[in-house]
Amino acid sequence: MFSLRATVASKATVAYYNCPMNDWSAQLKIEFERARQARMEKNEGKARVCARRAAGIAARAYLTRKGMQVSNMSAYDLLNLLRENLELPPDKHLIVERLTTRVDEAFGLPFDADLVAEARILCDWLMDEI
Repeated sequence: MFSLRATVASKATVAYYNCPMNDWSAQLKIEFERARQARMEKNEGKARVCARRAAGIAARAYLTRKGMQVSNMSAYDLLNLLRENLELPPDKHLIVERLTTRVDEAFGLPFDADLVAEARILCDWLMDEI
């Protein structure tokens, strides 16, 4: 049976793997689209993962521009490295803290926040700094 959702997801995956590593904007667009799809499927955990990956893409671009070698680091590791950045404004630092917070046993967070929206704010700021 034909599934439009599967088709959109598979096109996004193909686009992700076919875009050059330095095409940060395309990669961000794909991750935020995946987050949107996850929310439509009522899968908030997957949406948070996509938000974290998007933030990792922007962090990689930002840190690379600053001259750091970060090619093999995970999004989580990149965000932890970014958290140590003294140039990060306090509001962006809080977003990084939230994106790296571990969920509890019930897969919940100890705060109320829209991590997808916060990741967008962080990504926009990091990309503007490049």
